[in-house]
Amino acid sequence: MFGLIGKITAESGRRAELAGYLHDGSRDMPGCRSYVVALDSEDPDVIWVTEVWEDAAAHKASLQLPQVQKAIAKGRPLIAGFETVATTDPLPKALDVKGSSA
Repeated sequence: MFGLIGKITAESGRRAELAGYLHDGSRDMPGCRSYVVALDSEDPDVIWVTEVWEDAAAHKASLQLPQVQKAIAKGRPLIAGFETVATTDPLPKALDVKGSSA
């Protein structure tokens, strides 16, 4: 699996609008196990996006989907800053605490 954690800073006062575009654009993405859009509880302009994909190729392919392209086009002018905080290797749910598959 492949994961990303991103921090997006919206233009002041535009976070809710941007979060809506991110949320709407994340529907029906093949290979996407989880796509969570969360509002930062301390900074009124920050959005956190946590993604889990089958693999990096599925994530890359998602960027060409029409709804994702539309969300990017609508959201880009509202973004003051973006950073990938982490690229992760999500563990399957069936993994036990010793690190071997159950």
